[in-house]
Amino acid sequence: MSYTMNRNILRWIIIVSSFIIISLILWNTYIFFQNFKAEERIKMQNWSFAQSELLKSDTNENVELTLKILESNHTTPMLAINRDGSLGTFKNIDKKKVSDTLSVKNLIEEFESENKPIDVYFDKEIYYTIYYGNSPLINKLKYYPLALLLIIVLFAAVVYFFYRSSKIAEQNKLWTGMAKETAHQIGTPLSSLVGWTEILRSEDVNPSYLLEIEKDITRLQTITERFSKIGSVPTLKRVDIVQETVDSYEYLKARSSTLINFEITAPEHPIYVALNQQLYSWTIENLVKNAIDAMRGKGNLRVSVIEHDKHVKITVTDAGKGLPKNLYSKIFEPGFTSKKRGWGLGLSLAKRIVEDYHDGRIKVLHSEINKGTTMEISLKLIP
Repeated sequence: MSYTMNRNILRWIIIVSSFIIISLILWNTYIFFQNFKAEERIKMQNWSFAQSELLKSDTNENVELTLKILESNHTTPMLAINRDGSLGTFKNIDKKKVSDTLSVKNLIEEFESENKPIDVYFDKEIYYTIYYGNSPLINKLKYYPLALLLIIVLFAAVVYFFYRSSKIAEQNKLWTGMAKETAHQIGTPLSSLVGWTEILRSEDVNPSYLLEIEKDITRLQTITERFSKIGSVPTLKRVDIVQETVDSYEYLKARSSTLINFEITAPEHPIYVALNQQLYSWTIENLVKNAIDAMRGKGNLRVSVIEHDKHVKITVTDAGKGLPKNLYSKIFEPGFTSKKRGWGLGLSLAKRIVEDYHDGRIKVLHSEINKGTTMEISLKLIP
C-alpha cells in the first residue's frame, strides 16, 4: 500500500514539475518576444532620427554615420508615406506589393496593426510617417508560444494515456490475480466432490443422479481451467473451429430458456485454426449470454461460422435492445457494463482471449437500437 501511494505521489510530482517547467519556458519566451519587439522599435526610431538628421544637414556636413544607420536596416519591412499620402520610399518589401495604391493601403493597415507608426519631423512639421512591420525573425518567434502550447497539449495527452494505460495494467493484474485465486480456491472443494462421487457410487445411489453430479463436476473443472489460464500464455492446438463452435452452441442451448429460439449456420466440412478450446468456449459462452441478456431471456439467437479466404468469422446475432455506435469499442473496456449487477468483465475477457491469445479480432459488426446486435470473431486459418 505504501509503495503504491509513494509511486502515485512520485507520478504527480513529475507531472506537476513538467507543467511548471513548460509554463516557465512559455513565460520566458513571451518576455523575450516582447523585448525583441522593443529592440526593433528602438532600431526604427534610430532610423527615423537618422532620416530627420539627413533632411536637416547641408551638402558640406559629414553624414557618413547617418547614412550607415539608414543602410543598416536589412530585415524590417517599412514604408515612408509623405504628408500628402503618397509613397515616399520603402525597404525590404517586394516591388510587386507596392505596385498600386490599394496594395500600399493594405500594407499600411497591416503594419499599423503590428506596430505603432513613427513620424519624421522637418522644421517642426511632419515630413512623412514610417509604417513598419515585424521582421521575419519576429514573425517566426510569435508562433513559437503556439508551438509550445501544442507541445503542452501533446505532453498532456501522453501523460493521460500513460496514466490510463497504467490503470488498465493495474486492473489487468488485479483480474488476473483474482482469476488465479478463484481457480485455486475452487480446486480444493472440487477434489473433495470427486471423492464424494466415488463414495456415492459405492453406496448404490441412482446412476442418473451421479451422472448429473459428474456433469457439474466436469463443468467446474472446465471453469477452473479457464480461470487458471488467465494471465499466462495458453497452449494453442490445431482444432476444427466448426466442431468447437457447435459443441459450445449445443451446451448453451441445452442449458438456456426454451423462450430462446437458437439457430446455427456452419459448413459441414472442418475448418482448422490454432485454438485453445477452453478459452474459445468461454468466449462463445460470454457472447451468447450477453445476447440472451440483451433480449431479456426471450427472442431469436443465431450463431454463424463463415469461411473466407484466409480467415474464419464466427458471428453471434441477437434480437435485443442494440447498441449506439459510440459504445462499439467501449463495451470491451474492463469494468464497463450496462447491467445493474454486472462486473463488466465478460467482453473484456473475450477481447483478451481472441486478440491477445489467438491473434484474432473481435468487434461489433452491426447493431441497431431495439432490433439487435451482431458480434464478430475473426481468426486466421491454418492448413
